[in-house]
Amino acid sequence: MRVVSTNIGEPVTISWRGKEVKTGIYKYPVEKPIFLGKEDVENDHVVDRRVHGGVDKACYLYGVENYSYWKEKYPQLDWDFGMFGENLTIEGFSENQVKIGSIYKLGTALVQISRPRQPCYKLGVRFENPTIIKQFIDSKLSGVYVRVLEPGLVSTNDTMILEKEHVNGITITELNTLLFHFDEKLHTDLLEKAIQDTLVSDDDKKYFAKKK
Repeated sequence: MRVVSTNIGEPVTISWRGKEVKTGIYKYPVEKPIFLGKEDVENDHVVDRRVHGGVDKACYLYGVENYSYWKEKYPQLDWDFGMFGENLTIEGFSENQVKIGSIYKLGTALVQISRPRQPCYKLGVRFENPTIIKQFIDSKLSGVYVRVLEPGLVSTNDTMILEKEHVNGITITELNTLLFHFDEKLHTDLLEKAIQDTLVSDDDKKYFAKKK
């Protein structure tokens, strides 16, 4: 996998249901490397730390191949990398293949796949259409957050190399299925596997426990 774009966002004030709200979802490509810290990306702006940033959401990655799917749905938008609020746009990334808990060398940083993106209303504002929220969930093209095990710099054209695969782990797509498309007749075994997996986040496990 390869880094296609590094993206940083400045705080933007938007109007939402009659109120002014600040958001950091408007990210755009930058030419310089970005530094991945333990809880966030240096010089990036995380406005609402209840749902963004922190150990399990230190940096957000999104696959460049997913862009073509969304461009067909929203051809009128002014497209650029960072459109989904991702700090890193990655070539060769697939939610069907990457497993929760696997460890990658990313630039000079060492990261661990942690949680899929769960979209909020701000993605709808970014796309100028609230319908994107359901479409995003249904597509399972969520991208992923990572834990930063070793902080470091990431530049455009850096590689994302698998260091240690969580062999018996579940994929990002499988975790998305449990979060948003759970069918008791089809996914009970997968649910139990996720709950027993020590590398699935505690927050996700709390949600899964409600389905038992």
